[in-house]
Amino acid sequence: MPVPGRSEPVWQIISAALSARTNQPFSVDYIRPVSGGCINSAVIVSDGESSYFVKLNSARYAEMFAAEADGLRELCGADALRVPMPLCCGNNDDYAWLVLEDLVLEKAGDLRPKASGDWSQLGRGLALMHRRQQDQYGWHRDNTIGSTPQCNDYSDDWIEFVRDRRIGYQLDLAARNGSDKRLQSSGHQLLDSLPRFFVGRVPAASLLHGDLWSGNVAFFGDGQPVVFDPAVYYGDREADIAMTELFGGFAPEFYSAYEAQWPLDKGYPLRKHLYNLYHLLNHLNLFGAGYLPQCQATIDALLTQVN
Repeated sequence: MPVPGRSEPVWQIISAALSARTNQPFSVDYIRPVSGGCINSAVIVSDGESSYFVKLNSARYAEMFAAEADGLRELCGADALRVPMPLCCGNNDDYAWLVLEDLVLEKAGDLRPKASGDWSQLGRGLALMHRRQQDQYGWHRDNTIGSTPQCNDYSDDWIEFVRDRRIGYQLDLAARNGSDKRLQSSGHQLLDSLPRFFVGRVPAASLLHGDLWSGNVAFFGDGQPVVFDPAVYYGDREADIAMTELFGGFAPEFYSAYEAQWPLDKGYPLRKHLYNLYHLLNHLNLFGAGYLPQCQATIDALLTQVN
């Protein structure tokens, strides 16, 4: 969506919220658009002394931003990887917003995607984050994966969670969007076969980033990794690792460092395709039929392995 002009009331509301949050007077005096997002608009705002990163969308996305802020706080609490600290969020009749600390200002340099980063530190940090666990799968609130609702209702059964709240949810959404009958038939056959992927394995409920692809990772100039734009819940750590292999993948040093801290279980090379099917189906639902062949091929390959 277009960035609101300097005279829009939203900036006065955000200024007041930041002043209250930081106990320092702040008034938006400078607005610089930031590129890169496909769902939200993003800007850096400044009063000449302090600056902040602001994500904006229409007012109906207020709950999405509130859940994202909660997820960032959850990741911060693990004290494992650097994430931007949320400062405030809210909405008026026209806009919803989420204000984060400006990490670029803090390190006096641009965040860099991929190149010249410490991928080993990222692997070690993610393994430490995954050590933060709870008794049930899910989370205390729903959030979004991209702009798609993500149901996080708690469950004691990981297979049920994957079936009903992840792959099954996306298949049902695809059906409402008019997906073809073969995808639905084979997809539900796969849901019936889920127990075969977990014979003898009950994964711990680890804290997950939930949307850990290369576009949601960057590095400071000194190499320190930063992760952002999470879709937090507690589940099988393999789901995070699997997504790092989707849409470009991470550097080999990341995987070596992670495995040195906490080796992956036998069967991961097959299960990763199951976990990534959730994200492929989500892309089908968000962006259209161009993702249908990849979704269908993934389902067919998984069924071949268990039938």
